[in-house]
Amino acid sequence: MNEDGVAPPPAPGGAKEITFSLADLPDVREFAAALARRGGMPEDRVNDFLVALNEVTTNAVTHGATKARLKISFEPGSLVADVHDEGRHWSPESPPGFTPPRENATSGMGLWVARRLSSHMNVVTGPTGSTVVMRFPL
Repeated sequence: MNEDGVAPPPAPGGAKEITFSLADLPDVREFAAALARRGGMPEDRVNDFLVALNEVTTNAVTHGATKARLKISFEPGSLVADVHDEGRHWSPESPPGFTPPRENATSGMGLWVARRLSSHMNVVTGPTGSTVVMRFPL
């Protein structure tokens, strides 16, 4: 703690991880929100960060595998959220999250929402599963 009683932000690269299942999603959001705030993310951006993260983590454990991993790290000026699942059955035809959902869609919009709320998003799929990496400004 500094003299004002405030914890310093995490050091760049000091990653924190949590493994989760569908039932753990509330804990994942709490874990991520605490790290974002500690890292200096303004409160008005924490909510957008949590919406994007919720979309990606929910996809990981409903479409990918029953367990997934979230890793949060910090780079100068950015929070980096890396979500990995071991699902091996997804081979998108085009880069995910660029096409808006159909009018009146009730599903299929998670990666599109996450891409719009993050400053950068990359999706990699392959034989070891799927990884979504998102960056958010602090």
